[in-house]
Amino acid sequence: MCPLHYSVLKNEAIDNLSIKDDGVYVDATVGYAGHSKEILKRCPKGFLYGFDEDENAVKTSTEALKEIGDNFKIINDNFVNMKMVLDDMGIDKVDGIIFDLGFSSPQIDESSRGFSFMNDGPLDMRMDQRSSKTAKSIIDSYSEEALTDIFFQYGEEKMSKIIAKEIIKEKNNINTTLELVEVIKKATGANYFFKNHPERKIFQALRIEVNSELEVLEKVLPDAINMLKSKGRICVITFHSLEDKIVKKIFKKYSEVDDLVKGLPEIPDEYKPLIKLVNTKPILPSDKELLENTRSHSAKLRVIERI
Repeated sequence: MCPLHYSVLKNEAIDNLSIKDDGVYVDATVGYAGHSKEILKRCPKGFLYGFDEDENAVKTSTEALKEIGDNFKIINDNFVNMKMVLDDMGIDKVDGIIFDLGFSSPQIDESSRGFSFMNDGPLDMRMDQRSSKTAKSIIDSYSEEALTDIFFQYGEEKMSKIIAKEIIKEKNNINTTLELVEVIKKATGANYFFKNHPERKIFQALRIEVNSELEVLEKVLPDAINMLKSKGRICVITFHSLEDKIVKKIFKKYSEVDDLVKGLPEIPDEYKPLIKLVNTKPILPSDKELLENTRSHSAKLRVIERI
């Protein structure tokens, strides 16, 4: 049975992908197949390739997609390797790619994964359980300065230095998520009556560091753009400002004429934009979706089309 998961901005993303019934598509973040199922339904003569680091998600999504068709393949790998993996399969161009950068509800709610500051569990936070880096190994091995940097950069937490100092002091006593929460609360004087928990930002920062989320996003987007056929589209759903800034920056770069040749009467082909922005401003969840799913509040959808 597929765990309960609500795919944010699903209709908006699928509609903007402009799916052809014989097209080749990539779901870079299959998760529990919320988007993949809709893609597969709309391309009965085409093919879907999916990527996910999470073995549980791969197994669950494979079973769900089998109920629709057999014209798909799910790969247990990080989407940063998408181009290399598909090249090895003889696939160099595709009609569309979707990235849903949010974590699925089952991953967040499963205590043993260590993603939530609300439930007790091991300090894990790995998307790929084969990886050796965990939140615990970061706390145990990083210096106070290194922790301060990731809390400030990835969590945008103003009290990063104070929190990092307390974590270093107490790190031998920090083995679970709630033990980490107590240390953060001790450092900041925070409590659950505050609307914005500093724990939320620290957990976000650790998760990003564990999974190298921003680095892989910066690397994969140019690859994805270069894999698109003419009129092919990329849809990216982000859930925090750091992700959205990267997506916006890269889409802007590839949708504008290179600064080197701006103003020339004739622009050489190699300097012309590769893509156009389908939406200049991000698409946001509807009022209905915001009411149905509180986790959709920070979601933004950006769409581009290959020229």
